[in-house]
Amino acid sequence: MSDRRETHEPEGRDIRVLLVDDQALLRVGFRMVLDAEEGIDVVGEASDGVEAVELAARLRPDVVLMDVRMPRLDGIAATERIVAAQPAARIIILTTFDLDEYAFGGLRAGASGFLLKDARPAELVAAIRSVDRGDASISPRITRKMLDLVVPQLAGEEPDSEQLRLLATLTEREREVLVAVAGGLSNAEIAERFFLSESTVKTHVSRVLLKLGLRDRVQAVIFAYEQGLV
Repeated sequence: MSDRRETHEPEGRDIRVLLVDDQALLRVGFRMVLDAEEGIDVVGEASDGVEAVELAARLRPDVVLMDVRMPRLDGIAATERIVAAQPAARIIILTTFDLDEYAFGGLRAGASGFLLKDARPAELVAAIRSVDRGDASISPRITRKMLDLVVPQLAGEEPDSEQLRLLATLTEREREVLVAVAGGLSNAEIAERFFLSESTVKTHVSRVLLKLGLRDRVQAVIFAYEQGLV
């Protein structure tokens, strides 16, 4: 489990980014945007999932921009392998459509964000910085669409006894914060809802993730829906 979630990295550390997409022109476009951004270093490019796994192991990127549909090994399987080998790595799933079952599969596999390929440069940079510091790069609108996909899949599933045990370790306030996170609220919005400081909310979120053994906020969203909390 990573110790980087909900924390800020030391000043002066460049965010190491790996670009993964089978379209060379798209990689060129992303690289041009990121190369112009201070504090972000594109350390490599991969054209398929197999190459992505190999480069991730060698280059140890902080953030991976991961296409879903690629030859040899798709982005979902590649995400799963990278996250298993490098829990601290953050994966942002790239997709053409904002309602995409493949992209959701990537999130279930351990990705920390979701980004449209035609996102504006500022959105791309913000997503990278967001997941690097442990936040989820996924808007409330996309969260709702994502959950429209997962809820029917969870219908009829038996509750996981281990997850129920972990859920019981949360305090009442931590449980409330988990539900708020699952609703797509930011720390600032949660603070306003419960009349707390943002630093207190951040502490609650960190404790929730630690107690539940979750990597980040996206995994917390999925956990909350799997347990029927939302």
